[in-house]
Amino acid sequence: MRPQSRLPLPVPFYYGWLVLALSFLTTLTGAGIRSSPTVLIHPLEMEFGWSRAAIASAISLNLLLFGVAAPISGWLLDRFGARRVMLGSLSLLLVGVSATMVMRELWQLFLLWGIVVGLGAGGVGSVLSATVANRWFVARRGLALGILNSASSTGQLIFIPLFMALIVFSGWRTGSFILAVVCLILIPMVFLWMCNDPADLGLEPYGSGKPGVSPGGGLAALRGAARSSEGVSLREAFSSSTFWLLAGSFFICGGTANGLIGTHLIPHSIDHGIPQVTAAATVGVMGGLNFVGTILSGWMIDRVQPRKWLSLIFALRGVSLFILPFVTDFSGLFIFAVIYGLDWFATVPPTIAITADTFGRQSVGRIYGWIFLSHQIGAALMASGAGAIRVWLGDYQFAFLAGGSIAMVAAGLALGIKPSRKEVALQGVAPGVAGS
Repeated sequence: MRPQSRLPLPVPFYYGWLVLALSFLTTLTGAGIRSSPTVLIHPLEMEFGWSRAAIASAISLNLLLFGVAAPISGWLLDRFGARRVMLGSLSLLLVGVSATMVMRELWQLFLLWGIVVGLGAGGVGSVLSATVANRWFVARRGLALGILNSASSTGQLIFIPLFMALIVFSGWRTGSFILAVVCLILIPMVFLWMCNDPADLGLEPYGSGKPGVSPGGGLAALRGAARSSEGVSLREAFSSSTFWLLAGSFFICGGTANGLIGTHLIPHSIDHGIPQVTAAATVGVMGGLNFVGTILSGWMIDRVQPRKWLSLIFALRGVSLFILPFVTDFSGLFIFAVIYGLDWFATVPPTIAITADTFGRQSVGRIYGWIFLSHQIGAALMASGAGAIRVWLGDYQFAFLAGGSIAMVAAGLALGIKPSRKEVALQGVAPGVAGS
């Protein structure tokens, strides 16, 4: 092991915690910027006269490319490491947000927020969290996953109310400028102090040398794959029933989270006379509760079977979405925010844990990237679909009820995940066996 003086930044604790902090801040920034268009819908309608369906379509493209970037990011993370991917993604976000300040045409919204920001944010999404947590931690892996994946909700907790306040008092271009400044501050920090792998510093993953320590996941048969230095190929993963159950449930997760609530909750609130800043602040409250819920989720998957916990989360989400059509004032919105906030991103830690335990920690980036792509396809379809429903029917009630119904379907899919020993052989999965 190298001495502490050889570390990029000498610290009196395990260096992986600093790596986790840098990853948290980067994911937080990417999530905050990616989610910001939800508060731009109303101001862009007012200033440029663009229709809500058109703006929602640009956000839908953002969500889709956020997902398309995930398998690409997973491959890049496995090939070049987290540091380069984080720097490239933050640079894309900086370009997209800065150019927004001179935006005048609808096609520019599609280009900047749809394509550039979507790809940039996708590079530092939950695939980064999955890779960092599984490479740097054996003990406390669930906690690390919970912390990293709470970054998405924390980003929205910070950025959405701040961006809305800036829009109300100074205009949306000032808000875009502040987002660009955040990227400028973070880039040199990542360049100086981020490291790709514990072995680069002569370190072992946290807790790997402790007897009896397992990465969690609840099923003894899964632990060998999680500790294995070998992974499985994409072809082998695609032949596994576990992969498709995860992808299907995550498709619904994206539709009921980023696509439906992340895009349309604030416009729905404004439609019912709730002030813009109040609606944005409620989303912030929801993000704060999700910070608690996501860390709790990470803590729980070290203690129970992740598939059962994942099923419970989806069921709770379905209940909250069945309530939302009847919310017409701030008190009702607050009740919804409490229930939904606790499960907003809580699906991510158990999904990543099942992926890593089933397919091996060295392949979690590229395999989870494809699972996350299904999440964002669902998000993109629901974002544009709910916008079309709002234009067609005049409200979001049908969209919310549909969201609650498919969330219950996702609960059933998650409960159906039953990995076998054949799917988690230490040296990979033999062709034709994984799906048996």
